[in-house]
Amino acid sequence: MPEAEPVSALVTVERPWAGCAVVTLNRPAALNALSLSLRCELARTFQALAHDGETRVAVLTGSGRAFCAGLDLRELARAPDPGRLVVGAAVDDPLRALAAFPGPVIAAINGAAVTGGLELAIACDVLIASEHARFADTHARVGVLPGWGMSQRLPRLIGRGRALEMSLTGNFIDARQALEWGLINRVVAHDLLMTEALRVAGDMLTVEPEMLVEYRRLIHDGLDTDLAQGLALEARRSSEWARAIDPGALEARRRAVQERGRAQRPADDT
Repeated sequence: MPEAEPVSALVTVERPWAGCAVVTLNRPAALNALSLSLRCELARTFQALAHDGETRVAVLTGSGRAFCAGLDLRELARAPDPGRLVVGAAVDDPLRALAAFPGPVIAAINGAAVTGGLELAIACDVLIASEHARFADTHARVGVLPGWGMSQRLPRLIGRGRALEMSLTGNFIDARQALEWGLINRVVAHDLLMTEALRVAGDMLTVEPEMLVEYRRLIHDGLDTDLAQGLALEARRSSEWARAIDPGALEARRRAVQERGRAQRPADDT
């Protein structure tokens, strides 16, 4: 992978190829805990990527042995107004900046993803975990109600009962259990984590560029409604999109999809 281009000491951005950015949380000694400075820098990083006219897919990961340990509790303990630091503002809200990034974000979870770090992970579109990854929601043990979506996203991912078990015990689950529960997409050997994350990113970059934005947006917007509203939303946008389709371009893409399918067919598939 090419040399990192420094955004700050707290966040680095690498560009393995055109259209893809790898964003790394870089506080390894603090398990990438989200200090106010790191939150601001991460938010600014995704804001810049959203407007650079180049980045279509992002991979988010952590340096060292953790993905992210959540909010920096040592910083909170020293703050004159810890409640205000917890809530924060738009300028230091990385999840708001991440949501505003128009393309897919892949979380490459290299280690522990805890509380705010888990909220950061599940705000991504695809979660790929190292075999070393562990997950926990410790809001109830710390005594802070979540504000970055844990209470709403986690039950939608793994079901109410499992979410309540995680959130009301604060217990860790390992990568295999997270996979069984549907929290993550897949588990890979630790040394292969970035290879797999970049493979998925590369596959995404081969689809029609507009689809990375429009299809992702359709899924997210539909999930913000009930099923009936989501189906109506899909029908409306599909109809609008179909009116602008170029038949010649559609036929060329159909042939390309067929050729790719043949290339991906197992050797013994008759």
